[in-house]
Amino acid sequence: MRDNPSYRGRPLAVGGHEKQRGVLSTCNYEARKFGIRSAMPTARALQLCPNLLVVPGRMQVYKQVSQQIREIFSRYTSLIEPLSLDEAYLDVTDSTQCHGSATLIAEAIRQDIWNELQLTASAGVAPVKFLAKVASDMNKPNGQYVIPPDRVQEEVDKLPLEKIPGVGKVSLEKLHQAGFYTGADIKNSDYRELLLKFGRLGASLWKKSHGIDTREVVVTRERKSVGVERTFSQNIVTYEECWQVIEEKLYPELEKRLEKASPDKAIIKQGIKVKFADFQLTTIEHIHSELELEYFKQLLRDILKRQKEREIRLLGLSVMLKPEEQTRQLSFF
Repeated sequence: MRDNPSYRGRPLAVGGHEKQRGVLSTCNYEARKFGIRSAMPTARALQLCPNLLVVPGRMQVYKQVSQQIREIFSRYTSLIEPLSLDEAYLDVTDSTQCHGSATLIAEAIRQDIWNELQLTASAGVAPVKFLAKVASDMNKPNGQYVIPPDRVQEEVDKLPLEKIPGVGKVSLEKLHQAGFYTGADIKNSDYRELLLKFGRLGASLWKKSHGIDTREVVVTRERKSVGVERTFSQNIVTYEECWQVIEEKLYPELEKRLEKASPDKAIIKQGIKVKFADFQLTTIEHIHSELELEYFKQLLRDILKRQKEREIRLLGLSVMLKPEEQTRQLSFF
């Protein structure tokens, strides 16, 4: 809409074409009035709004703008945790900008984004992460919502559980069946009962219902996997051809990347990825704690059972890394 004035004021969506069984990546507020939303099949969206204009995505533009927005963030704090191309947590606790006021910093950032990029932005300001996320959705589009420390419990008490990050449709249905609808319902319940009924989700919700979220803004994220792949200029077909590529090209490269990402080579899974000539992508993996070339042989045999005489245009190897901190057992005490 920014780059094409003719798109403004009309229902607009970004996504795949109907004939390609595409889905929508996002849509504007004019489209949302018709019940259209992201991840909706394009065909369904066009049923709801026949006049909907669907345009293809421009990932390079989005990445460029995302970098420009990140540069604006960095003027106010170095503690930035990106969630996606257009969303991030900022810790401004020690920022000296705007007299140290988080509210004024959020306003200044939004104004900078508008002045320099002609884009609107919404913000949530709160002393804990999950409430900042919740608050960022309160006054969309082009607004902000502030939850000061002395109002945290008040806001949490009235918060519908579906607004809390991490509560999905299935979990929400189970919570409703158990009589839980708001933060206050969780706060006034027994912690042990929540733990027995909902496990880690129950423990997490109990903390959040008391305004507790000890997570800090994480500037660098833990890497979860390492992978290499090769797209062929000419398709290959046989097991022997695939194994030659794995043995001579992919495996040595995977070893080098794993050494760099995890010097102790602590892994939990090995996997193979294949893309066939019809662009169908398939993967297979097995649990194994060491990187070993021989173990890829059986994986390759298993994945080629899905080939159905198709040629292969891409072949890849991957390993899943062992988490730095192993999951701890929850305690009643």
